Amino acid sequence: MSTKESAILVVEDDAKIRNLISLYLEKEGYAVFQASDGEEALEAFKLHHPCLVILDLMLPKLSGEEVCTRIRTDLKEDVPIMMLTAKVEEQHRVGGLRLGADDYVTKPFSPAELVARVETILRRTGQRCSKITYRGLTLKTQRGEVHYNGEIIPLTQHEFRLLHFLMRHPNQILTREQMIAELYPHQEKVVIDRTIDVHIGKLREKLSYDGDRELIETIRGMGYRFVAF
Repeated sequence: MSTKESAILVVEDDAKIRNLISLYLEKEGYAVFQASDGEEALEAFKLHHPCLVILDLMLPKLSGEEVCTRIRTDLKEDVPIMMLTAKVEEQHRVGGLRLGADDYVTKPFSPAELVARVETILRRTGQRCSKITYRGLTLKTQRGEVHYNGEIIPLTQHEFRLLHFLMRHPNQILTREQMIAELYPHQEKVVIDRTIDVHIGKLREKLSYDGDRELIETIRGMGYRFVAF
């Protein structure tokens, strides 16, 4: 889980570099997803909806430039992109920025400086990056959108707020009383427990199971729990 509710996609074919970047980002509380080639990067991008992409240019299958172009044109996403490359010539930096990159870091680099650059970019785009992601399910708090396995899931206002409450407390048992207070803060005394059960049932209809594990578990006699891992 990311305590900052920000997911970052690291695209790098060198496993050592990829894991080093991920380690530093995870220490700062970010959720990190990885990809080792251009095609995998696009699939991961569509699945996880990251707030920022750290993108190596020299990748197998699809180059970093092609990945950047597809994110900007085909997917029509303005998510921040930080290009990471051994190319130091000015024309490469200018070319990357013209493709739509927000920053350009050359190898070798300081992992601490890279994280600082990430912080700077996300401060500038913070509202777009308010999201929570678990098991292919992404909730974008500012946009009011929910994506599951790459598809937008239409939810009512109460369903969205209930799912947000559950995802903010992953793997914790929440009582019906807590959920009623969250959804109906000024009328909780007139809302019955059955109302929450109905909302949970609707959410389950719209969010299919992930393999053999439900996303929302019923804890008999206690309440419900969002299963994050």
